[in-house]
Amino acid sequence: MNMKYDRQYDDIINLPHHISKKHPQMSLYARSAQFAPFAALTGYEEAVKETARETNERIDIEDELKSILDGKLQIILEQIKNHPEISITYFIADSKKNGGEYVTVTGLVKKVDLYNQYIYLIDYTEIPINEIIDISGDIFKVYE
Repeated sequence: MNMKYDRQYDDIINLPHHISKKHPQMSLYARSAQFAPFAALTGYEEAVKETARETNERIDIEDELKSILDGKLQIILEQIKNHPEISITYFIADSKKNGGEYVTVTGLVKKVDLYNQYIYLIDYTEIPINEIIDISGDIFKVYE
């Protein structure tokens, strides 16, 4: 480089940085966001994750298991005034894709609605009777 060129800015090179009185200084976070990669396909990453998320198929229960579950339901109805504590495994359909998942909840039974086919727990959990694949609890030990 030319020495004359290097010295032509000597009068301003060491001046303090200008800070505007009208505009607030941008944070480092906001400044760095200007250089973030551009996402041309908004929602693409979420769509890929959703497609990769696995679901389970609903199990078709056999008549023997249906009979066992019906018997346990009758025991619950006999003990309903005592609000028995039970664990129920049942299927919850996925709202976004085929299949769903099996979950197990434990709680005190508040009500069994045979007309609408639901079991209601005291914590307001609503369990569809036709999705149940297992019911367990201490109240059944007397009958075993």
